Amino acid sequence: MKTKLVILFAFVAAVLLVGTPVFAHHGTGVSYDNSKAFTVKATVTEFRYANPHPQLFFDVKDEKGNVVHWTGEIAPNPTQLQQDGWGRKRSEAALAPGTEVTITLAPSRLGTPVALVQKIVNSKGEAVLGAVGLGAPPPTEQGKQ
Repeated sequence: MKTKLVILFAFVAAVLLVGTPVFAHHGTGVSYDNSKAFTVKATVTEFRYANPHPQLFFDVKDEKGNVVHWTGEIAPNPTQLQQDGWGRKRSEAALAPGTEVTITLAPSRLGTPVALVQKIVNSKGEAVLGAVGLGAPPPTEQGKQ
């Protein structure tokens, strides 16, 4: 009887340990409000190509001309970005500090300057990084398919 109880306890503990990460991932619908998405001109201050989602830090001037420091979560993870042709080097070059971009954001439901980055466009009007709503990057001269 005692052996069965120990085996049952070990089984339940194993299921909880393995299953917990599945429930730990956040939902973007809970954190960000897509119905209030907006577009702003911004200056990149930092870009982190990291798991589980790359992070973009940027400055935006508010209606009074004050600089507001924003943080944006980019939905695709690095593996998905690589599959779409946006490896670390290319992404970091496209979003180097000081780069002027236009960003469409779904703001945090808490009202803080944190958002889900939905679209990034560079000063030439080209889509940057495989953000939500963007497809693969334009083909390079070597890799036109």
